Amino acid sequence: MAAKDILGRAGEDRAVRYLIESGYEILDRNWRCAQGELDIIAAVDGALCVVEVKTRRSAAFGHPFEAVDVRKRRRLWQLAHAWIEAHPERAYGRRVRLDAIGIIGADPDAGTLEHLQDLS
Repeated sequence: MAAKDILGRAGEDRAVRYLIESGYEILDRNWRCAQGELDIIAAVDGALCVVEVKTRRSAAFGHPFEAVDVRKRRRLWQLAHAWIEAHPERAYGRRVRLDAIGIIGADPDAGTLEHLQDLS
């Protein structure tokens, strides 16, 4: 596994722990379909949250949230709809939102974590 993949996986693990500690229920992780992959699907307060996690060793090449641009958000919405079609019983009656978690630090467990809710 490449170093960036190890960093990304560690960041996702930290994001999951943070979400659980914040009262979210994790419904799915690393869900894949023909169109791509969703990092985390979670539920909180009646909302279905599609969470994109971006982990960087430093902000030298930009903040992690800069990678979640308009094109990326459009793709996440498409993937969210695909997940809902595949899991209608888990999505029924929930409002859907896109969140992003950015982690900066060589060690994701000790790095700075920021959570942006409802990127729509």
